[in-house]
Amino acid sequence: MKRLFSRLIMLGGIALAAVALPAQAGTPVRVGYIPVLGSSALFVVDGEGWAKDAGLDLQLVRFTSGPQAIQALVSGRIDAYVAGVLPLLQARAHGSDVKVVTAASVEELEVVTRGALAAQLPKDQDGGFSADTVKNTFVAFSKENGRLPRIAAQPVGSVPDSLLRFWLQKRVGIASLPTTVSIVGVDIDAAQQAFLASAVDAAVLREPALTVVRSRLPDVRTLATGHDLLPDQPGSVLAIVKPDAPERQAWAKQLASLFIRATTMLSSHPDDAAPFVTKALGGGILNEDVMKKALERSASRFISDPTRIVDGVRQLQDFEVEQGLLRKAQPVDDLFDLDLWRQLKQ
Repeated sequence: MKRLFSRLIMLGGIALAAVALPAQAGTPVRVGYIPVLGSSALFVVDGEGWAKDAGLDLQLVRFTSGPQAIQALVSGRIDAYVAGVLPLLQARAHGSDVKVVTAASVEELEVVTRGALAAQLPKDQDGGFSADTVKNTFVAFSKENGRLPRIAAQPVGSVPDSLLRFWLQKRVGIASLPTTVSIVGVDIDAAQQAFLASAVDAAVLREPALTVVRSRLPDVRTLATGHDLLPDQPGSVLAIVKPDAPERQAWAKQLASLFIRATTMLSSHPDDAAPFVTKALGGGILNEDVMKKALERSASRFISDPTRIVDGVRQLQDFEVEQGLLRKAQPVDDLFDLDLWRQLKQ
């Protein structure tokens, strides 16, 4: 009887141990991202639990600028990247095998202004100003205030900085930036805070910062829309490091498919995505109503098709080579894995 009882205890212990064993872990994927609305598809994929259901263990790594994320990518600390596309050209120039598999958004960035600089703009118009109007606005401000207008962007080499300079030089036609405007390179949060505190006269911002500053400052004007800066302006993308490596092919396709699914939700039902984006970007400060407004305003700009941004990437790369930020142009077509995109769309 004792032997029988001991055996039952042993079997019971085995059963309990089996119940206590953790579920099999998913494939770990380290995803570096920039905390902006353009990264929302990533937050949806993670928040909805789609990645976990697909057997992926997403490990999200936050960065405050593209160059920071690229440093991590080049050093092998991340497997995938959700942020602006231009820094990826620098990564490839340094020998990194990284490719864009889907787009995430276009025309994210805008230039907003307030105070004395905003007062120089024609009334009853936001964005769409002619090149002469923009130049005359800067000149008039400088004469009245005895200094150049200050515009906040991210550090040199980042997408916001390059795009701002591209717009000012190529589309507005300013021959000498140092004698016309002062560009201040700071991180994303600092740009918003500097604008709110009137430490700068204008800033390159994106949602949800745009919704936040407009709700707090009645005199905010749009100096340049995303379309003004560059039609189909390249925004955030999903890129995979060494996507053709055998150990990455399976999860790369899964992640890209889920990313497209999330982007479709963002463009057609932005309110459904608000809780996940608020959790990721709100930081306990932004409420869900603000995030809903930001997502609704951006819904038409959430796109997956990478072919829409190829030409813009080419234009901006040529500009960065001209500016000395890149030593030479990289083959832009090689940055995109369009075969994977076509497979996913079939």
